Amino acid sequence: MNLIANTITTQPATQAADFWMVKLLQSNSVAQAMVLMSLTIVAGLWLGNRKVARVGLGIAGVLFAGLVFGHFMGRWGIGIEDHVLEFAREFGLILFVYSIGVQVGPGFIASLRREGLPLNIMAASIVLIGAGLTIALHLVFNINIAVAAGIFSGSTTNTPSLAAAQQALKEAPGVTDAVLKMPGLGYAVCYPFGIVGIILSMLLIRRIFRISPQKEIETLNAMHSRDAQELTTLNLEVRNPSLVGLPLTQVPTLAHSGVVVSRVMHDGSTQVARADTMLQLGDVLHAVGTPERLAELKLIIGQEATIDLKTTPSNIVSRRVLVTQSSALGKTISQLNLRSRLAVNVTRVNRAGIDLPPAPSLRLQFADSLLVVGDSDGVASAANEVGDSIKVLNHPQIIPIFIGIGLGVLLGSWPISVPGMPAPVKLGLAGGPLIMAIILSRLARVGPVVWYLPQSANLVLREIGIVLFLSAVGLKAGDQFIPTLVHGDGVYWMLGGAFITLVPLLTVGLFARAFYNLNYLTLCGLLAGSMTDPPALAFATTLNNSDAPSISYASVYPLTMILRVLCAQAMVMYFMS
Repeated sequence: MNLIANTITTQPATQAADFWMVKLLQSNSVAQAMVLMSLTIVAGLWLGNRKVARVGLGIAGVLFAGLVFGHFMGRWGIGIEDHVLEFAREFGLILFVYSIGVQVGPGFIASLRREGLPLNIMAASIVLIGAGLTIALHLVFNINIAVAAGIFSGSTTNTPSLAAAQQALKEAPGVTDAVLKMPGLGYAVCYPFGIVGIILSMLLIRRIFRISPQKEIETLNAMHSRDAQELTTLNLEVRNPSLVGLPLTQVPTLAHSGVVVSRVMHDGSTQVARADTMLQLGDVLHAVGTPERLAELKLIIGQEATIDLKTTPSNIVSRRVLVTQSSALGKTISQLNLRSRLAVNVTRVNRAGIDLPPAPSLRLQFADSLLVVGDSDGVASAANEVGDSIKVLNHPQIIPIFIGIGLGVLLGSWPISVPGMPAPVKLGLAGGPLIMAIILSRLARVGPVVWYLPQSANLVLREIGIVLFLSAVGLKAGDQFIPTLVHGDGVYWMLGGAFITLVPLLTVGLFARAFYNLNYLTLCGLLAGSMTDPPALAFATTLNNSDAPSISYASVYPLTMILRVLCAQAMVMYFMS
């Protein structure tokens, strides 16, 4: 009886649950869209984390999950409102490219200097050769330019260029909904070999030149050791009679050398070095600077001391403090004037993991880490002046994010006349926020607004943005993907994409090794960075058991990202006009 009663009471509830769930999935509401997109994202991320031979789809798994979901939704008559998908796609795109711009912006100019310039020229060549082959594919085989743009993006594993192509298509006259789906189809068909092709190029170059990764690591380490200018310390004893009675600030070359004297021992007592500290014979100075500059100072002071002032008993303390106070941002070390006011010396400035000499003209940026030396009260006062707040450092500032996004959208909507183009070019929702984020993060601060985003917050924004974009693209194009691949021209698109992947990589890679003698580790990072492909970079670091490829990857990433976005957009706008 209890079993029958339970069956009677649960059956209507089950039917009701089935009814409201079916009703929800067929409702074309925002709730329905969120449920389907959430399922797509979860399934896609799970798929992307599955690896075969250490290679996985990564974030692109969301696109393929969207294509599968979109295919079956089309067969079952379930659809998401176009305007809901469009908002999710474009908002996700904006979040993605803006967070990328904030990440690469501070190092963008530096990546174009010195040794970064040849690498960026080679990376740009890979992009432009691929764009040229894509145009040839369109002209010779009469492939629709919307499909060709998707092939260009998929074969180079570059999602922002896909977004740029779709944005340009939306603004072209007479574009139908079917045409808007074509870039996503071309991208999805060519993406898998895009990843494999980069890795295959690395392995082929290694095989052709019979490269030993271990020897390449040793060569690169030896070169970095010669070029390194790490900060170190030296204790110097005053033996030069010409320095007797001189204040510390008048020691020849000291003011402009970047060397900081933080402590002075006089008559057995160690004190904080002040600007007006008078030198006497036998005084011991504790100096911080590059080995080259310290060696020059040693010639002037006298000789290396036999004691280390850091180990002698004193009331002097050293502490790292974080620059988080807005009033300290943009000020130079000399403008802080900590030495004269608080008897505190700044001996190191660490920025993004790199120790910088605290030159008087060095301007402070948000999140700089200062090593300060002085008595406990002075150090505490210095920490209070510059902020030293972990909470402020880790708390994302929302106002600058939306100011930057708003300015980026305005920049992307600005029509720019380019000679030879039939219509003004717009950077669009892919290019505008990207370039604006690079500019603002490079400036670091405008008035009271600080353009800084904690790494964790940046990663969250970027991942949310890209999964929203890819799920929307996949769901939109899913109903056409399987028929295109099985019954359409998908196989030919895939072959064309493989050609666009391999030819530029091998052409530039072989040239760089044969004629430029580029280190193999640097070359692997260059190839991965030219495709802006993190899975390929991960494979390169694993293949060579070194993080060295990351350096060249980061060096070429900003320029190639922008070039790919602009190339995809320019192709669509020129041939669709």
